[in-house]
Amino acid sequence: MHLDALFTNGRFTTLDAERPAAHTLGVFGGRVVGLDEEVAGCTADLVHDLGGAPVVPGFNDAHQHLSMRGRRLLQLDLHARTAPTLRALYAAVRERAARLGPDEWIFGAGYDQNKIGAHPTAEALDEAAQGRPVWLEHVSCHMGVANTAAFARAGFTGRCGVPDLDGGHVERDADGRAVGLLQETAQHLVTRAFRPSPADSIVAAIAAGNDQGVSEGITSLTEPGIAAAEHVGHGPADLHAFHRAVREGVLSIRTTVMPYMTVLHDMGAVGDGATWFGLDLGLRSGFGDDRLKIGATKIATDGSLIGRSAHMCCGYHDEPDNVGFLQFDEDWLRHTIGEAHRCGWQIAAHAIGDAAIDIVLDAFEAAQAAHPRWDARHRIEHFAVASDQQVRRLVANGVVPVPQGRFVSEIGDGMITALGPQRAEHCYRMRSLLEAGAVLPGSSDAPVAHGSPLLGIHDMINRRTAAGAPLAPAEAVTPEQALYAYTVGSAYAEHAEDRKGRLSRGMLADFAVLSDDLLSVDPGRIDTLTVGATVIGGRVVHDAGALG
Repeated sequence: MHLDALFTNGRFTTLDAERPAAHTLGVFGGRVVGLDEEVAGCTADLVHDLGGAPVVPGFNDAHQHLSMRGRRLLQLDLHARTAPTLRALYAAVRERAARLGPDEWIFGAGYDQNKIGAHPTAEALDEAAQGRPVWLEHVSCHMGVANTAAFARAGFTGRCGVPDLDGGHVERDADGRAVGLLQETAQHLVTRAFRPSPADSIVAAIAAGNDQGVSEGITSLTEPGIAAAEHVGHGPADLHAFHRAVREGVLSIRTTVMPYMTVLHDMGAVGDGATWFGLDLGLRSGFGDDRLKIGATKIATDGSLIGRSAHMCCGYHDEPDNVGFLQFDEDWLRHTIGEAHRCGWQIAAHAIGDAAIDIVLDAFEAAQAAHPRWDARHRIEHFAVASDQQVRRLVANGVVPVPQGRFVSEIGDGMITALGPQRAEHCYRMRSLLEAGAVLPGSSDAPVAHGSPLLGIHDMINRRTAAGAPLAPAEAVTPEQALYAYTVGSAYAEHAEDRKGRLSRGMLADFAVLSDDLLSVDPGRIDTLTVGATVIGGRVVHDAGALG
């Protein structure tokens, strides 16, 4: 038999119980056709010698904002590693301003007030930008800071007359004037001045995110939120931009996109007395192919821990009178989740605080009671602060939790400050979820945290913050469990475990070649491993010299 490709002399970890390891893998039509003796004697158009390198199924990030990650790669980087102080942030804005025209926007992202001491202010940004409009997105994406010129572009001259919005917060001075910080839904008061984004810029962002992702061994991901520029996404034509990116050959990562729930709508009668809620043409979860498909519909119910806007059952450790807030009315959430469920959508609800988690679980249970569906496989994105009872309830309802391992090191110190040591023991639980019977995916929430799966796996196993403090160490998982999460678990979260996550006959030929075996190296140095090559559908999409 003549194949498209043969990959020889490798150390394949297949995650297939019947054949857990192999040395040779054959590909035809983008799928695995056999291993070792099953492809003995076969010829192929391409033969790649892996030189004895370890190979794992391709990483699948169940929650990565690919296009946003790419957008940030093209903007001013304000992470603490590049702008470690508030003074350094202002200096970076000043330097960028010097290279721009007098009316051009300055876009930056990645700052964290927990690491630099405070949020930037409009007045200080005015001085740094010299009259240019500025929008700086917080690392969490749940807030941002605008300067006076940016407020003016949005219709609020002198930062006056800025309204309050349900589900958001406008930071003000003693006179009621906006000082720059906008949280949650209030961000749209300024971002509407530059969104929706042009399709060309979205495609460029997707391309940049894809190039970074394949260099990290990512072969599949889920983009959690498109098409709602006022919430998550670049604009109403986001899906068109993803289609363009596939057609133009700049998006090779298999991508599942989540339309934001606010773009779903009541479409009225569809015959036989039935009504429909969703997208035009009856599009819903599952439409598409293995390159690009529509997944769950996403809704963010609350905010973030490090921004103190996640909806909690009781006050934050350092702000005892603050319990955060919901971004949407509870009745609206229950009704809209119910309608989406009735019409066949998988639902992915962002819920970080324990109070928000209860509200989401209530809505899922009510929807299922009214319209029973087998294996709906709804999701709770983050599931960040959860009690034992909530873990059991999630599993009983067949809900998929989607926590992020990399948060432990990158924002873990801020989360401990927000929660206090006792409640932090229930923060971003993983082992408890597995022991209760949940299927655990792997995800990063990039660009909120670094998108490298190897870094995420490192933190899932080691559970240490940037300062070296343990964060819920009892929730650590084994290397095998972490790898399973980033492959099979993430495939399960998108209803794709029948074709992704394992390397066996008939499965998609997606895999990553590593510098060492992550299942046998010292767990404390998994973050030093690198990706030598990435293969999607048997096609090499990244090669750092690993392929002969």
